[in-house]
Amino acid sequence: MHTPHPPPKPRSRALRWLGAAVAVLLCLAVFGMYTVPEFMVMLADQMWACF
Repeated sequence: MHTPHPPPKPRSRALRWLGAAVAVLLCLAVFGMYTVPEFMVMLADQMWACF
């Protein structure tokens, strides 16, 4: 016999949406930094320093 899963609680659904919104904003901030030339030069310098 299979028992159905209870529906998710509203609070957990709100936390899931909040987490998704934070993740999207963080991704937008990171991708936005790639439009700043100084950031790209700094990133390239840091990558080059690894070798």
